[in-house]
Amino acid sequence: MSTPATPSVPLASEIDDLADVLVIGGGPAGAWAALGAAASGARSVVLVDKGYCGTSGATAPANTGAWYVTPEGAARERAIESRYARSGGLAHREWMARVLDETWTQINQLAAWGYPFPVDDSGLQYRANLRGPDYMYFLRRQLRRAGVRILDHAPALELLVSDGVVAGAQGYSRQADAPWRVRAGAVVLASGGCAFLSKALGCDVNTGDGYLMATEVGAELSGMEFSAQYGISPAYASVTKGLPYFWATFTAESGEEIDTRGNRMLAVARALGRGPVYAVLDRAGPEIQRWLRDGQPNCFLPHDRLGIDPFQQRFPVTLRSEGTVRGSGGIRVVDEACATSVPGLYAAGDAASRELIVGASSGGGSPNAAWAISSGTWAGHAAARFAERLGERAAERPARAAGTVGLRPGAAAGGLDAREIIDLVQQEVLPLDKNLFRRGDRLEASLDRLDGAFREASAHLHAAGVARIRAREAAALLATARLCYRSALARAESRGLHQRTDLPGTDPGQAHCLISGGLSSIWVEPRRPPHPQPHGGDLA
Repeated sequence: MSTPATPSVPLASEIDDLADVLVIGGGPAGAWAALGAAASGARSVVLVDKGYCGTSGATAPANTGAWYVTPEGAARERAIESRYARSGGLAHREWMARVLDETWTQINQLAAWGYPFPVDDSGLQYRANLRGPDYMYFLRRQLRRAGVRILDHAPALELLVSDGVVAGAQGYSRQADAPWRVRAGAVVLASGGCAFLSKALGCDVNTGDGYLMATEVGAELSGMEFSAQYGISPAYASVTKGLPYFWATFTAESGEEIDTRGNRMLAVARALGRGPVYAVLDRAGPEIQRWLRDGQPNCFLPHDRLGIDPFQQRFPVTLRSEGTVRGSGGIRVVDEACATSVPGLYAAGDAASRELIVGASSGGGSPNAAWAISSGTWAGHAAARFAERLGERAAERPARAAGTVGLRPGAAAGGLDAREIIDLVQQEVLPLDKNLFRRGDRLEASLDRLDGAFREASAHLHAAGVARIRAREAAALLATARLCYRSALARAESRGLHQRTDLPGTDPGQAHCLISGGLSSIWVEPRRPPHPQPHGGDLA
């Protein structure tokens, strides 16, 4: 279909390319998808990243656990049952087992490739932890060795479609200051979730771009109501890593201790509604302190820069939205290959719904890391097979650009700035009393504003050149917020991350997924059985 591509990227006035498989997103899921496609025989794989593949995204600055559990003995069953118990009845044990199997295989493959896992005192590698900077740097090296062509700082703006089949994408290269276009046999969306530009560490590239592009071509989403995830952070920092707070005492301004038993995040949120909240990691002994500093160094840099000893001195904390990055909603996968409901389009990582393995709970940490590895691998393999079936016809297909709001205004362009849209979205989705503690009347009021803004953006939001990137980010934030809140309004109960103060109970009759889609008019409907069944089950 196309000649093998070299890993280097020549800069030109315009980039126009052919590929067997195009991967959108350069985080772990995108990297594993590209590696999977190359391993499955794709002759040319192109990966585009909004930032620099290897340093951008939520994983690169983090130290993340991996859901890496031995298949022997009872450990695997305990891991599945423990996670299922937190899922609100929406997770799927068979999918958990598949993810654990694939993660076990691929992390062992990382070791075989030479990834520098830490070694314990007995000389054994500890493989249940991935240090973000090392991990992403290593994956980038593997991509180059596999012949994957990487376009850095080249965000995708829209998908290309040919007779209802996804046929590539186009975007804008910051480095070349020019548009790019890649016609491909299949596309994997691994563009991450959406944290609504909350300043959570590594998440400002996660603006829901994949959700917007997917809905524009008719793909379905699932679990978008499970997006009210917030992370505890020092008020003067962006690090939302939760592990150190296991050893924290939280207090009000007066010094009165806050009871954080049960759900720590909700307890802190309620206290923030009454005034400032402080934390001190005074329950960590000397050995734990050393372990935390060694294992989570980025958590302590902000304190060290200000001369604060977080183990002895209390510091102000806040909550930062992590949205669907550490929630569980995303693009619905319809089979075990991580295909979407649109031919030629696959989804992986945080761009895809993780309800399959975490249900209504947060996927943050090890489940998300395992899902990125496994879903990326499956999507890459399947995309390569799809492209192979098309053969030479892929390059010959006439394709149209599917992008809408922010690219092709319906009325006179101008008069509406992307910053206005972003500000409005943040006013509706960042406040705790609107998003974390949800209520039907407040959701409806927010949707009135968001829907009105979407009509305005559809008619007038437009930009030229590199400014189109920000315009599309604004459109994606707006589309994501509407999908989240429309789904939240439709789930008339409280379950997992979705908490309705007006409907605090969990309704056994609503133990189903909520599928959603659409742009100008968003639809939401329940779907039973809750998930696609592995191994040839019901995918309806």
